[in-house]
Amino acid sequence: MNMAKQNNYQNNLKSDGVDEEFSMELADKDDLEAQARADAANQRAAKRKNK
Repeated sequence: MNMAKQNNYQNNLKSDGVDEEFSMELADKDDLEAQARADAANQRAAKRKNK
């Protein structure tokens, strides 16, 4: 793989960790539980970052 293609491939793999496909209208019980866990984890991470 040439260097330009390799760099493009690596840039496409980077993620900000946010899943933007969540929809409250289509969410089931498992989705809502997962969202609650993610929110709690984000709050813990924010507290840890602010120390």
